[in-house]
Amino acid sequence: MNTYYSSNPKFHVAIDCIIFGFDKDGLSLLLLQRNFEPAKGEWSLMGGFVQEGESADDAAKRVLFELTGLNKVYMEQVGAFGAVERDPGERVISIAYYALVNINEYDHALVRKHNASWVKINELPPLIFDHPQMVAQARELMQQKASCAPIGFNLLPKLFTLSQLQSLYEAIYGETIDKRNFRKDVAKMGYIEKTDKIDKSGSKRGAALYKFNERVYRKAPKFKL
Repeated sequence: MNTYYSSNPKFHVAIDCIIFGFDKDGLSLLLLQRNFEPAKGEWSLMGGFVQEGESADDAAKRVLFELTGLNKVYMEQVGAFGAVERDPGERVISIAYYALVNINEYDHALVRKHNASWVKINELPPLIFDHPQMVAQARELMQQKASCAPIGFNLLPKLFTLSQLQSLYEAIYGETIDKRNFRKDVAKMGYIEKTDKIDKSGSKRGAALYKFNERVYRKAPKFKL
């Protein structure tokens, strides 16, 4: 058995995280400018290597925590990227994950320490290696999942307006949604609850604030928005 393993080459296994955030300007990605070679000074996803005794999932959680200070974040594996020449430094096979975070809840000092910043999804700079492919596949996977599960609420504050909710789904799918039909659909969902609080940041009259009730959702029919 030892001969079987030792006779085959060994590669680095990396993790790359596609970290999505959302605010009034739409979807954004958390990117960093590399301060090391190869591709020093260029824009990159946040990544790192899987360590001894560490699973790929645990490595992804660690990489995300090291950049944002956040844990218990929604993450999903996108897939493996293993083109022979994908990384000019060494032979590296990368497992990509996408994460959905509240753009207002992260460790700003950590992000600055890693020379990272939020960039609007429609204004991304050129990314290194095969990171554009990772982002494209992550967006497609997110869109598929958002159509059948309430993952989008991970991008919103705990209390949100219906306008914010509609803007979120428009950003996820990259298309305009009819306001009247959207609100009819929301009204049918018992797990999107109206609270007695009002958001007056947009007008004197203000807008009602809603919340996602996970307990009610678990008992509700299949999610579709």
